[in-house]
Amino acid sequence: MATVTSSRGSTDVVIARRTESHDVPGIISLFSPVTEDLFGRIDVTYLLELSNLALTLCNEKNEVIAHAAFLDYPNWNITDQAEWEPFLRENYRNNKCTPLNTLFVHLFVAKEDYVAGYFQEILRKAFILLPELQFILLFIPPEERLGFSHSELDMGPVFERIMPVPGSPMKRRFTLLACPRHWCHPRLYVRQARMEDYDDLMLIWTPQSETLKETYGEYLLVDLLEREGEENQAAVCEVGGTAVGFMSLCSDVNISLFQECFDLGPFHGLCKPHPEDILKVPRKPSVQGDEDESNQTSQKPESVSSLNFEHVPGADAAVQKDGAMTVSPTELPVGNVINIGSKGSAAPLLETEEGDLHPVNRGASNVFSIRLFCIDEEFETRSLDFLHYAFNVFPDRDFCVILVPHHVPEFPLIQSFVRAVPSCTSRLGRELYVFHRAGLLTSFNVRKAATSDLDGVKMLVETLSLNERIWNDSKIFTETRMDPDGMPVQAFVAEVLDQIVGVSVIRDEMDIEYVRSHYDIEDFIHFNHHQQEEHGHLCHFVLNPAFHHYAKYFLKEILRLGHKSSLYYPIYPEYVEGKFQHPCAHSLTSALHYMAPVRPRRQIVYPLQGLGVSAPSEQVSKDQLKYSLNHTNRKLVLESKVCINSRIVVVGASDVGISFLETLIFWPRVKFNNLTLISTHGLPGKDPQSSKYRRFLINSHCFNDEDYAQMSLCSWVNVVVGKMTGINRSAKYVVVSEEKKVPYDYLVLCTGQSYQALAPMGADISEVTSQWPQRYMEKVPSNHFTLNDAQDCLEAALWLEENLISSTGNVIVYGNTIDMYTTVETLLSFGIDGSRIHLVRAPLGSASPCLAEATLERAVGEALAEAGVALHPESVLAHWGQGDHGLLTWAAFSTASHLLHLQCSAFFSFAYRTLDYDIFKAVCDAYLVFDGKVVIDAEFHTNDASIRAAGPLTKFSRRYYRDELTHSNFNSKEIGFELAASMLSLFDSTPQPSSELPEGLDRLVPIYSRCKVQGGVLPGGYNYLHISKPGIPMPPLDVEHDPRDHGMEIVTGEASHGNYFRIHFNRYNMVDSITCFSKEPFPVSNYICLYGQHERLLNDLYYRWRAGQLTDLYSYFREPWSLAIYHDRFIDLQKELRQTLMSEQVPGQPAEQKPGLPSLQEPVLRYLRYYRAQLPMYAPTDAYRLPSAAAGSQGLKLGRAGHSGSSGSPTPAQEPS
Repeated sequence: MATVTSSRGSTDVVIARRTESHDVPGIISLFSPVTEDLFGRIDVTYLLELSNLALTLCNEKNEVIAHAAFLDYPNWNITDQAEWEPFLRENYRNNKCTPLNTLFVHLFVAKEDYVAGYFQEILRKAFILLPELQFILLFIPPEERLGFSHSELDMGPVFERIMPVPGSPMKRRFTLLACPRHWCHPRLYVRQARMEDYDDLMLIWTPQSETLKETYGEYLLVDLLEREGEENQAAVCEVGGTAVGFMSLCSDVNISLFQECFDLGPFHGLCKPHPEDILKVPRKPSVQGDEDESNQTSQKPESVSSLNFEHVPGADAAVQKDGAMTVSPTELPVGNVINIGSKGSAAPLLETEEGDLHPVNRGASNVFSIRLFCIDEEFETRSLDFLHYAFNVFPDRDFCVILVPHHVPEFPLIQSFVRAVPSCTSRLGRELYVFHRAGLLTSFNVRKAATSDLDGVKMLVETLSLNERIWNDSKIFTETRMDPDGMPVQAFVAEVLDQIVGVSVIRDEMDIEYVRSHYDIEDFIHFNHHQQEEHGHLCHFVLNPAFHHYAKYFLKEILRLGHKSSLYYPIYPEYVEGKFQHPCAHSLTSALHYMAPVRPRRQIVYPLQGLGVSAPSEQVSKDQLKYSLNHTNRKLVLESKVCINSRIVVVGASDVGISFLETLIFWPRVKFNNLTLISTHGLPGKDPQSSKYRRFLINSHCFNDEDYAQMSLCSWVNVVVGKMTGINRSAKYVVVSEEKKVPYDYLVLCTGQSYQALAPMGADISEVTSQWPQRYMEKVPSNHFTLNDAQDCLEAALWLEENLISSTGNVIVYGNTIDMYTTVETLLSFGIDGSRIHLVRAPLGSASPCLAEATLERAVGEALAEAGVALHPESVLAHWGQGDHGLLTWAAFSTASHLLHLQCSAFFSFAYRTLDYDIFKAVCDAYLVFDGKVVIDAEFHTNDASIRAAGPLTKFSRRYYRDELTHSNFNSKEIGFELAASMLSLFDSTPQPSSELPEGLDRLVPIYSRCKVQGGVLPGGYNYLHISKPGIPMPPLDVEHDPRDHGMEIVTGEASHGNYFRIHFNRYNMVDSITCFSKEPFPVSNYICLYGQHERLLNDLYYRWRAGQLTDLYSYFREPWSLAIYHDRFIDLQKELRQTLMSEQVPGQPAEQKPGLPSLQEPVLRYLRYYRAQLPMYAPTDAYRLPSAAAGSQGLKLGRAGHSGSSGSPTPAQEPS
């Protein structure tokens, strides 16, 4: 907050913040007749799309009272945006403006009487937000054109007039005003600390004492001042003779500890180069990749310590990783820069192993550390001023480091540092940040590449895996300006003191319609305000790590010089054939840190043959390789993300765990640096071969391979392959596979329940029923299979192909869940004769029936009989026998009447699903409350504040008196989202999507709304889908109910004919369950969209059915009218129409203001018009003319649920400008 004084002497308390889209009406209301004279005709929404920085002042009522927009090129279109620097040099002498340190004012409006004060406050805020900014310029028409004196503008004393050179035409055309930084936010004077500074420093030390103690440990200020010497130095910064900041420096650094806990390869181990250095170490096999992938980076590394700006050698951009270790995805080698024509890949991470070899650095120490730092909050954005003094104090050291606890948010000083990659098992409890003295150089310049730069580029990238492609693409630009396909290519280089330190290659994004329809880019931009040629595809991006903090300016200059407004950076999954494979997600100096991952959009499954000429274009509907998309644009590139270093460890790659990680990854403006997943088989979706065998198990339809490819979890999440075998709550680490220790700040248990091997219970069924089931605690035979994920399915399939398919042995499938049906169908599809398969039912116990309806059970039973599969009644596993090699050879089951004895070559068990024993033991040994399952409260907390749990392994505390209700009753993807939302409140101060419970309701069990889905292929080749209401399982649907409570149902087809479709409506005529049983495949994602819809919305479904017009629901829901319902933005249209209708409930509202047919038509027509590309089958809406207000600044937003906008485009950006 700040206080501003008006020209009349009154004061106003204001808050400066970044402008958001909903501020547009308030900004327009501040326009005056002089605004157009000074800045020209302005489209505010369009200007915000292009602004590198836009700031708004609000009063205590949150009313917009002032606004300014800043761009990186002059206003009034005085010159081309890529040519303004030479233009200024030609027309104005002695100016020190560069693209790195200069922005231009394109609009300023404010409330009368406060113009000068508001303008000064906005400029001050701009200088605070951007430490590299030194000048803010403004071109305005001369007094002759304005008709009044510039002194009447009341802009305050912050601007000075810059005179053009004699004879310049600019003297008559425009007047240039400049505001240098030191007028608003001066650079700090830094000097050696003295004892006389003690009193001043205590004024800032005392309020921060607790924070300083947590961050740096126990220090006494007087000791730090007295112990100055050759190894210890202290500095203060002062303003007006008063010390306002303090920094304690030390050259005695424990380098060996840092080398053990962090990857310091890019920094030459923080040592000076030595002839006996061993930089290349033997590589261990990759845990998740094969040897070929592991060896792709076996190239000699260089480090930034080789930088020399007096004699300019080839400085490398990053160092390739050697050794099998877990590497954090935030700072990795520049190996996978994306290549034109052959997209890069995000490959899996490598597991940390105890005793990994590290490079050996024998040189002297080349580093000093910041032992303690504090500064007055008002001046903290000038913290970097200390480093000039610090490097002068230690002229023989090239690196400065600082250790920061994980829970401390990134403060302005370390935002210019490079975060060192920690070992996944490092228990130091600190983050290490590194800064190279070359980073203080401000002569960072970006320009288009020239032929003379090729040698410098070649030296820059010579240690990278893609060095030839990067160099060749740079060469293509300098020679032909286009690639072999005729697509325009642009190349840019970054240089410091005439040395090439960065290179980037872009091309036009020619697939922008596909990108728009498949990814939520409209969460970030107003698409209609961007021209086709303004979208760029980032092909290569390499930058020396010493200048990592300039990466955002490199991107900004690429946009300006390339005349682009947006850049897109795809990451393809590692398994894509013919694509470059690399065991690192992205680079240390990658642009990804300054880009935002873009959520994929749910797609309509179009009946293309039935639509004919009304089908969407191939650009929208084509099926191509899926990838993860990252994006930046002009208004995002200078916006800093909130970096969270807290170590969040997720145990279990279940649907809940993946949904939790997905939510954190895609959360806007927040970046989690320390996400770790502990999983028995690593990340799901990494191997499409295993995924195709996933049909052994029923599908929850939460995630598929395309979803995993579009998330690219390996770009953001560390992976430790293994099983959790212990939790040390006091030391806060997890034991993995009884050997590795993974530390955490927050632990999230999402392992779910898994099928376990059953112990044979003996022959007397009357004695064992009460004790059944029991876990088998000995070594499980290798031909006994309990399938829980795609990797288990793959291993089982490979074993069957090798040992059983060509033999004559029997396969026993034992269980009481629907997975036994899908497994039998998969076995039959492998060519195993049905007569060799025995399906033995286990006692149902508390489990639900396999299928929801008896008619389906009968149809499946008939299919099993037709295939020759033997179906046995409910039995308890009594005995089994093993052969010479430990394989099961027979199994015996006790039934109510006799003992069933079967020969066995393979045994599949689906009878006992519970918590894995190792997980159970780890939980109990850690004294987490366990009551059959892990006990949690409504906010996912266990009895340990640092440990949360979610999913089927949990139950609610008994104090809720709802033991029958658990997370198993709800949609796992929704559970994961809510879990993430509950934790985001710990890190992000912005409102979360899940509202807090009202007071007094915190003792209620939360109820979730998304439907539960089961789908798979059952015996007989029947495609099965069941969509049901979440909550306590209901009795079978074919049991008679009270029609007043039961609602109604519509059924077409017959199960035995393979065309069965049943849709059930509750008493409010809302769809609450759908069952499909068909020989033909059907669009599952479309049908999921029907859940929760009213029958009237489904084209008066009930009326048509009663009128006899409806005979096949499959064809009915393929008709073109239904496709809008499947669109991912349809829910937003529904919400707006509901809000319009709810306005009728406002008491006292005049009748003429109540919504009628036209007010409901407008949003629908606008929706169909805006999404014409995805919904061309609807009649064109261009003939319908909407009121002008609809296209104005307060038009409807049909964007993602829960957002609001104020743009003329229906889907404006949600990021601040």
